[in-house]
Amino acid sequence: MASLKPQNKIELYSGNYFAACTLGGIIACGPTHTMVTPLDLVKCRRQVDSSLYKSNTSAWKSIYAKEGIRGVFFGWSPTFVGYSLQGAGKYGFYEIFKYWYGEQLAPGAPKQIVYLAASASAEFLADLALCPLEAIKVRMQTSVPPFAQTLREGWGKVVAQEGVGGLYKGLYPLWARQIPYTMVKFATFEETVNQIYKFIGKPKDQLNGLQQTGVSFLGGYIAGIGCAVVSHPADVMVSKLNSDRKAGEGAGQALTRIYGKIGFAGLWNGLPTRIFMIGTLTAFQWLIYDSFKVSLGLPTSGGH
Repeated sequence: MASLKPQNKIELYSGNYFAACTLGGIIACGPTHTMVTPLDLVKCRRQVDSSLYKSNTSAWKSIYAKEGIRGVFFGWSPTFVGYSLQGAGKYGFYEIFKYWYGEQLAPGAPKQIVYLAASASAEFLADLALCPLEAIKVRMQTSVPPFAQTLREGWGKVVAQEGVGGLYKGLYPLWARQIPYTMVKFATFEETVNQIYKFIGKPKDQLNGLQQTGVSFLGGYIAGIGCAVVSHPADVMVSKLNSDRKAGEGAGQALTRIYGKIGFAGLWNGLPTRIFMIGTLTAFQWLIYDSFKVSLGLPTSGGH
């Protein structure tokens, strides 16, 4: 009887392998970020104005009563496009840089150093694609009345008012948020998965695909909690910069002015919501990403 186990037809570290990882990143990130748009919407609004809603539940009730389900998912289109592009770069470039740094450039380097360097390099590039969409998303979600109703309208208004540079005015804070986030996400995931396999007492190749992806889900959730905490202050500043930056004001001036208004405590507005959102998001991203790899006959991530 023929084996039902998928055969590995893609050579590891080949062009097709990296292309598959890139596609896996799109599938893992775009839909998952879009699904949590209601959480992200409320988080961004409470970061900008902590007195706007008493709780997440009251926020959703208020938004739904006024705008229906469309209002609860407001900003989904720039979210879907932006994080699909970011996922492609984040996962695709991570696999490329991990192989290049760890196998070609510095084969004797500690694995954690390789994970950190590869993830930082990947996110640096991925954010160039994400930044314009993130800028439009935040403006749409935090302005009343909304800055724009659609991605297309928002893109046109930003370019018309501020030029293409307006789409990238939040790039430095985005890097400050996303690069540490991704470094923690990937390095913690890799190390957590290794520890889980040690605890189980079996090498990865002795477990079936379902068991391996279960390990990926658990490792992803643990990594996501760390991501949320490390990157939250920068996440608050990205929301503030995109919603409250004055015309002609430099990034440094804007950051100083905004911090003067909100203080250190203000940098942590919305953290519990973000821990829940990012933990769940990260867990499902690794689950989807590794399930996609398994469907192609490729090994899951980590545990090497």
